[in-house]
Amino acid sequence: MNARIRIQALVAGAALPIVGLLAAGSGDLAHAQAFPSKQVSIVVPYPAGGPSDFFARQLQPVASQNLGQTMIVENVGGASGTIGVSRALSAPADGHTLIMGSPMELILAPMAIQGVRYKAEDMKLVAHVASTSTILAVRSNLGVTSVAELIAKAKNSADRPLSYGSVCNGSLYHIIGEKFSQLTGAPLTHVPYKGIAPLMTDLMGGQIDMAFLPMAGSVMQTINDGKMRGLAVTAKQPHPLFSGFPALATMPGMEAMQFDIWAGVEVHKDTPDAVVQRLNQAFYAAAQNPSVRKALEGSGNYVAAARSPAELATLYKQEIDRYRAIAKSINLQAQAPQ
Repeated sequence: MNARIRIQALVAGAALPIVGLLAAGSGDLAHAQAFPSKQVSIVVPYPAGGPSDFFARQLQPVASQNLGQTMIVENVGGASGTIGVSRALSAPADGHTLIMGSPMELILAPMAIQGVRYKAEDMKLVAHVASTSTILAVRSNLGVTSVAELIAKAKNSADRPLSYGSVCNGSLYHIIGEKFSQLTGAPLTHVPYKGIAPLMTDLMGGQIDMAFLPMAGSVMQTINDGKMRGLAVTAKQPHPLFSGFPALATMPGMEAMQFDIWAGVEVHKDTPDAVVQRLNQAFYAAAQNPSVRKALEGSGNYVAAARSPAELATLYKQEIDRYRAIAKSINLQAQAPQ
């Protein structure tokens, strides 16, 4: 291929996105050309230091570079993530205010917390960037070394049910615990906390018996140190970094125990399609950046494959339908904010 042909090919390739936008309409083209016109904010609906904050801060520098605009991470915690989500949804639907979210505050919180005024459908999923498995952990002196032993002990302790902790009512960890109790027939008492840190402190101290926890950060180090015992993961197969823990979903009657905590970038549902497409490309490119990918995978996360906005819309609806069905099956009741 000579130089002239190569230049013609490059020009034609660069023109494809513009041609697509022209076909969609002049409004989309105008939005694509104007965005981003100012600083972009990623709202993390929790305090600094948690999983969502970790994802946002890993992605932010590269995504900012990809968009050619300053991007900041804004921590807006409170009420199980709902304050941050509400804050982001109150901003103009122009793509300059994003949410680093998960099923917990996007889908489950509106069902579990009284007074939440948004619903999952008020948002679009721009990029599903990563996911983390959860692990069933018990206090180190509970006297069990397997899931079978745990179930047997729980059934034999019906007069004083074993307790499990979660970060709040309606959180994914709460949902998983209730589903585990339902599938095994083992009675369990739910103990809600205001965060992972106090939950883990009480689990290590013996104030609660068990919990489902994210397989990332300090959780696995605490298990490796013997301060609590890991029994199994809520996945179809063992985690590649922690292969010593069996997958719950492979056990008889436990096929439904496939849960992970996915992290995604969301925007208001009324955000223009051209802006959504631009953000989709910027964040997936950031997730595949070698240094970002290494940081995400090195902490126990799976980096998600890129999906188009249309594919993400299908995935998001499936997740909404799935968790609403699970919430109904365990009779989840909305409670006052903690």
